[in-house]
Amino acid sequence: MRRPNFLYMILALGFAFLYVPILLLVIYSFNASRLVTLWGGFSTQWYASLLGNQQLLSAAWLSLQIAALSATGATVLGTMAGMVMARFGRFRGRAIVGALVTAPLVMPEVITGLSLLLLFVSLEDLIGWPEGRGMTTITLAHVTFTMAFVAVIVQSRMASLDESIEEAAMDLGARPAKVFFVITLPIIAPAVVSGWLLAFTLSLDDVVISNFVSGPGATPLPIEIFSSIRLGVTPEINALATIIVGLVSAGILAAGLWSARQERQRRRDEQLARQGAGELMPISSPPQDAPPH
Repeated sequence: MRRPNFLYMILALGFAFLYVPILLLVIYSFNASRLVTLWGGFSTQWYASLLGNQQLLSAAWLSLQIAALSATGATVLGTMAGMVMARFGRFRGRAIVGALVTAPLVMPEVITGLSLLLLFVSLEDLIGWPEGRGMTTITLAHVTFTMAFVAVIVQSRMASLDESIEEAAMDLGARPAKVFFVITLPIIAPAVVSGWLLAFTLSLDDVVISNFVSGPGATPLPIEIFSSIRLGVTPEINALATIIVGLVSAGILAAGLWSARQERQRRRDEQLARQGAGELMPISSPPQDAPPH
């Protein structure tokens, strides 16, 4: 059926709304003029200038470290939470557990950041840890609000997973831990990777919560950029943003190709398993005629 041109127009407007600003940022990172709104010719001088800006590079490196650590921690905790919500069925307090897991999705970041700040201050007064505000507090804060996104993704994937595959493995003598690492985890691996990438992205561009739990010695890149643009956007920021866009795009492309490859492999394995099961089914012999009386 031929689709109306109106739908294609809406699709084009949606993509333009999302990606034209990013495209303009990439274009103006090669601007020879120091004024980011005035095109002065093609130049790569701001990329060379970025290499000498230690303040921006240090903030970017700190943000990448925090994002990697928080995404890994959020993936571990979110995967466990998603499996509990998908596999444990109904139990007393399930509604409360589900609300607590998904609360960071709807909680305003101002409230989350303020509550975590009060928590860290109270812990420092009671046990002396964490000492001050820095990379540790930012990482813990990011794990707190990103694990909810991972839990929702993993739970949705676990809900569509056929439990008979796991039950068959346990019937053959496999222990639950082995079933998880050999059967369950490879099947839900695309969802786990997607959750890690989402948590990494959310941590990398967070401003509000990081503003509450960061200290003078640890300034992530979003806060550094937010502070500097009050005096105007510099071409070095455009260059750094272009590099980050390139790295994130490459990571998403690699993850998408890997997920597609895993899905094709899973379908081949299921097809081979069905064929093998069909070959092992006993062939019933035709009914014999009853002997004459």
